Amino acid sequence: MTAPVLYAVVTGAPPAGDVGRLVALAGADGWGTHLVASPSARPFLDLPRLAAATGHPVRTDYRQPGDPWPLPPPTAVVLAPATGNTLAKWAAGISDTLALGLLVEAVGQGTPVVAAPFSNTAHLAHPAVAEAITRLRSWGVTVLTGPEVCPPHPPGPAAAHAERFGWDAVWAAVTGHPHLAGARAAAPAPDPIPQEQPA
Repeated sequence: MTAPVLYAVVTGAPPAGDVGRLVALAGADGWGTHLVASPSARPFLDLPRLAAATGHPVRTDYRQPGDPWPLPPPTAVVLAPATGNTLAKWAAGISDTLALGLLVEAVGQGTPVVAAPFSNTAHLAHPAVAEAITRLRSWGVTVLTGPEVCPPHPPGPAAAHAERFGWDAVWAAVTGHPHLAGARAAAPAPDPIPQEQPA
């Protein structure tokens, strides 16, 4: 029996510092987790602690030409916290970071993806971001919004709102995904290898 694999993609917002809660929830259900961070997420993360918790280094960059691919194929992908910037670029198909490259491929391959935005009301009201959420949902991405995950906060400092981020709701959306029934015994999806860093 192959254990299911979660890619936990984190972006630069205060709840990223608590992604260890998602790692713990996944591990309790028998999932292995590989963390992928956008460059702006790194300052929020305790990289050694997270590497110890997952058993794998936190990935932030594309591999170099000739290096082996370091990640197993994912059973599911979580983007949490998802900034408005990442949502807009993802919906546009932009892959200028490893995190975005994996998210773009996940949509193209039909891999189950759950995204949980953490942003302020002004960002989420911008037409490009609102449109991105609508497009992502139309492509099968589960985008969680509402008070059970994390209600949008007013513009300004965001750290005080991070403790309200709903990691339990995020994980429940993964385990309740209709395409993940029997995930513990499912064979991994085909290898989603971004071959080279984009020019």
